[in-house]
Amino acid sequence: MSIDQALMERSDSKCELCGSTEALEAYSVAPKEDAIVICGKCRASIEEPTSDEKHWNCLHDSMWSSEPAVQVMVFRLLSKLGAQDQLDMMYLEEDVRAWAESGLEEEKNEPVRDSNGNLLQEGDSVTIIKDLPVKGAGFTAKQGTTVKNIRMAPNDPTHIQGRVNGTMIFLKTDFLKKL
Repeated sequence: MSIDQALMERSDSKCELCGSTEALEAYSVAPKEDAIVICGKCRASIEEPTSDEKHWNCLHDSMWSSEPAVQVMVFRLLSKLGAQDQLDMMYLEEDVRAWAESGLEEEKNEPVRDSNGNLLQEGDSVTIIKDLPVKGAGFTAKQGTTVKNIRMAPNDPTHIQGRVNGTMIFLKTDFLKKL
């Protein structure tokens, strides 16, 4: 898609996601007719952002853009990356949030279940049923610890996300019991 002059002026001739000035192009933010300016590197991994997660650290800055089309793309990318902490910091007007959510693909493979087969959903509370060493965090999640307000791991029905000892970690559902 070619870039019109107004779009280049709005973006200050930079990628509106990462700030690069290399290989710029217009990118349509469906389902609306709005477009943003992105670079070749962003374009290469925008459909599958987990292929180059480090590149998307730039979203920490672009999430504060006042341009709705940029906000929508940042919301969608952070959602695909499972960056819930950043999503929680974003404020989107209702119509912008609806636009952002309308473009997210709902990939519900199979339901997420605890060790007893109970269905788990976003926001549930669970109890850890076995001491679990947490790799990279230097502590053990103790048996009997309650994890409140869980989040589903993107595209993985065998894991959830939750806070234990103030740290957001992934937990295997085989070691959890719904409260």
